[in-house]
Amino acid sequence: MDKQTLASEIRELKKQRNAVILAHYYTSPEVQDAADYVGDSFGLSKMAAELDCDTLVFCGVRFMGESAKLLSPEKTVLLPAPEADCPMAHMVEDGFIERLRETYDDLAVVCYVNSTARIKALSDVCVTSSNALAVVSSLLERTIAFVPDRHLGRYVAEMLPEKRFILNPGCCPVHDAMLAEEIKALKAQHPEAKVLVHPECNEAVMALADYAGSTAGIIDYAVCDEGKEYIIGTVGGVLHQIERKTEGSGKRFFLPATKPTCADMDLVTLENVRDCLAAGAGSVYEVAPAPDREKVRARASLVRMLELSE
Repeated sequence: MDKQTLASEIRELKKQRNAVILAHYYTSPEVQDAADYVGDSFGLSKMAAELDCDTLVFCGVRFMGESAKLLSPEKTVLLPAPEADCPMAHMVEDGFIERLRETYDDLAVVCYVNSTARIKALSDVCVTSSNALAVVSSLLERTIAFVPDRHLGRYVAEMLPEKRFILNPGCCPVHDAMLAEEIKALKAQHPEAKVLVHPECNEAVMALADYAGSTAGIIDYAVCDEGKEYIIGTVGGVLHQIERKTEGSGKRFFLPATKPTCADMDLVTLENVRDCLAAGAGSVYEVAPAPDREKVRARASLVRMLELSE
């Protein structure tokens, strides 16, 4: 089936379901183009809480759909690719947080939103790469346990030397595997290019950055900066929005030779966006509510993030 026919079917099903489609920047260009809103984890979390609709279609991985359901429990939340998951979300060892709470009195557990509802429920507040620095700096506690991503945790720790950080050993496999040598090779070919990277990247790549920030931050920098060439150190899907917003500017963008790709995000297609809308509530695509006790505590961590981000 051609993309125009698929897009038409999706629009009609959206009307029937009173649905809104959200897509993460890491999804494919055609999925982004079919969405009502495209954003990073923080922007989409806010939208999920605020949108007036009956159904949310979340084009992303499982933790994103779970977070949307926690923030909007009255809505039907559909994941077009229910099998799409985030490896990092499962990288907190059982008992790790509980042991830290027994050891430290002055402790705040800060949970990157790329995590399961269970880990959010064990935490004091969630963060995204967009707001981690602001949220953590506002906390009164001096000791911060940062889960699950060690790279984002290290980045925030370097900015806040007055606090003591305990880092969990998790990471995003895609960003962690990015090679500094490939960034250096691009820099040698394009010496005027600025290096824009996500703080989920490993330390060697971060050391080469002219700018480190969230996916939305990288896009904004590339669009607003006066330069002409940029090396992009995050998942390649962001180029669709960057190139769309800089069309005609003469700017050029380069990805590492080993193109950073999220295989789970690539599972989201126009076909399964259509299929999940057709199936609706009660289908395999629907995100089920978390268990009651977990739901209350996980939602509180997300809500506190939104409040502190203001």
